[in-house]
Amino acid sequence: MQPGPREFSNQCLIKRNKKTSTFYLYLALTPSFTDKGKFLLAARRFRTGAYTEYIISLDADDFSQGSNAYVGKLRSDFLGTNFTVYDSQPPHNGAKPSNGKASRRFASKQISPQVPAGNFEVGNVSYKFNLLKSRGPRRMISTLRCPSSSPPPSSSSSTDHNPCDVVSKMIKKPNKDGSGLTILKNKAPRWHEHLQCWCLNFHGRVTVASVKNFQLAASVDQSQPGGKGDEETVLLQFGKVGDDTFTMDYRQPLSAFQAFAICLTSFGTKLACE
Repeated sequence: MQPGPREFSNQCLIKRNKKTSTFYLYLALTPSFTDKGKFLLAARRFRTGAYTEYIISLDADDFSQGSNAYVGKLRSDFLGTNFTVYDSQPPHNGAKPSNGKASRRFASKQISPQVPAGNFEVGNVSYKFNLLKSRGPRRMISTLRCPSSSPPPSSSSSTDHNPCDVVSKMIKKPNKDGSGLTILKNKAPRWHEHLQCWCLNFHGRVTVASVKNFQLAASVDQSQPGGKGDEETVLLQFGKVGDDTFTMDYRQPLSAFQAFAICLTSFGTKLACE
């Protein structure tokens, strides 16, 4: 999927259905938190032994990994503190799919027939142990392989570039030093004495205090020239606005799929963090 815009954030809503363990992502078309907007993706949570998986699909009713609607998945460990993001598309030429039944699925609409189908590891999200053992703010770090936001060299004088062309030309096999990765860390909230809670400025996009709320900024961004991240610019923010409604605002270099996968990690209890 294409990365978000550079100068502003795509504003989205996540609707949760607790009975079916299903989450729906919509692109917001109005400022209202009650309007669904345009459907983008859906995810359903499955428990497989000691692990939990979220299957992400383009179809709100089809969560088969053999489906043409399959986009990728998110897998957690037993404690719910370490997650791996898998994409149905290879992140670079020569990438090998992860082992498992899911790698032997049918071809997807997202890739060409020449590209092998499978689950390709494209990122990780980790929640750090809370030394205070209190319901304080979670500490999280995300490492992702993101499309480059730098325009590829071209002999054309046109300034317009197809994002798919940018991805195909700029994403290459990662080096051992981790080049090509974007490392996101959560912005530390401040304790508000009057309100007696941890606070972040969500600029009106979050209305309910929750340990799930977070903002992520890049500490390292190899998709940018020089590879240095802007730790002040929020690339992804997620927060609660209702019992089962949450906002998700993301921007370049993240795609909707990557942002959605990161936000899904916030649901559920983190045994080692709380």
